[in-house]
Amino acid sequence: MKKDIKQRANHRIKIIEGQINGLHKMIDSEKYCMDILTQSLAIQKSLSSLNKLILENHISTHIAHMMSTDDPADHETALEELMKLYELNNIRAK
Repeated sequence: MKKDIKQRANHRIKIIEGQINGLHKMIDSEKYCMDILTQSLAIQKSLSSLNKLILENHISTHIAHMMSTDDPADHETALEELMKLYELNNIRAK
């Protein structure tokens, strides 16, 4: 993992840990539901930010490497991974 992305990801995880702890305390103390939901949604945004960092790292390292080879199997693997990520990102809860 790229050093700067690793540092940013670890920082983001510490923020998420704090948010999770805060959410746990809010639930235990039976805070107002809207406040709990707001905190939960903030955590989801933070997780999305973390995912974006990890994706940035993956594309700029692994995908770039696979696409730079002359091996068609590497190209296919890279495309399959990108398509899988696209599909996972676009699945909607029912």
